Amino acid sequence: MNQDRNIQIEQFKNINLGDPFFQSLLENYSEFPKWFAKKSEENAYIMKNDHGRIQAFLYLKEENEEITDVTPSLPKDRYLKVGTFKINAHGTKLGERFVKKIIDHAVDKQISKIYVTVFSEHKGLISMLEKFGFRKIGKKDTLNGTENVLLKDIKFVSGQLESDYPLIHLTGRQYLLAIYPKFHTRLFPDSILAREDAKIIDDVSHTNSISKIYICKMPRVQNLIRGDALVIYRTSDEQGPAEYRSVATSLCMVEDVRQKEDFADLKDFLKYCSSRSVFSEQELSFFFKNWKNMFVIKMTYNGALHNRIIRQKLINEVGLRRDDYWGFIDLDRNQFKHIASLGGFSDSLIID
Repeated sequence: MNQDRNIQIEQFKNINLGDPFFQSLLENYSEFPKWFAKKSEENAYIMKNDHGRIQAFLYLKEENEEITDVTPSLPKDRYLKVGTFKINAHGTKLGERFVKKIIDHAVDKQISKIYVTVFSEHKGLISMLEKFGFRKIGKKDTLNGTENVLLKDIKFVSGQLESDYPLIHLTGRQYLLAIYPKFHTRLFPDSILAREDAKIIDDVSHTNSISKIYICKMPRVQNLIRGDALVIYRTSDEQGPAEYRSVATSLCMVEDVRQKEDFADLKDFLKYCSSRSVFSEQELSFFFKNWKNMFVIKMTYNGALHNRIIRQKLINEVGLRRDDYWGFIDLDRNQFKHIASLGGFSDSLIID
């Protein structure tokens, strides 16, 4: 079930082509109305604002053939083609949300190669795609001009955390990191629990972004380094025993860890944290001014666990100790992989 109140799957025939969102596509692609009509029974991802206006549209197509309409041709293989991808950019990192949706779709379908064609004028989109591992590998000549062809091979390992996303590298260390329920799902929207109200997911930067900022003052967190892997643990909502209400939900990779003294001043701190943290500017200012020990973790949100793992199972089956401090727990490699396996995270995405 899709619990995301923003991104929904709709058949083309139920999508209003008269929405102002499509105006630029209609102006730039004369064939767009005919193409849209041909897809009437197919599905697309869309996102609407609170007024019912479309803010994003994504059409994905699975292909199992040689791709001959690009130069050079792509050899016969299984591909996920990004057929149409458009967003109304409005400063909420919505593009990252949809890049994650594209990659998640490929992973769910067990397709490792994704390609998209983009005109050179869309520099921001190209830069974002390249950040997450898409590489320019050719061109495509069309009636509307020449487009760049960008390809991402999820199985290709570059050794760089962002471009290797969503791969989890286990060359570093592994930990469990706890987050309170009131922050958890706003920061990790794909990890929403079945019992939660989807209205807490909103079109804001910290929700949409692939890179997240987590701020705390828990001891030992400052020892994290780039390349460490994290299991995100949603603490109990106190509506029942923690054994059954606290759950492991997500896997992340640490990009960077900073302390208060690493920022030149409050302005520098706010610039780094504001768009990727759940906290308001007022809350961030309070932390900076009043917390002596403050740790800022930047991490990629590599994936939600399909099966949430309750605390009892983490103890009985994974071997975590009940008496440990569950805010931040050391895991060994086998424990991390066991959690990933119990959570239904694909083994192919974990690199030893």
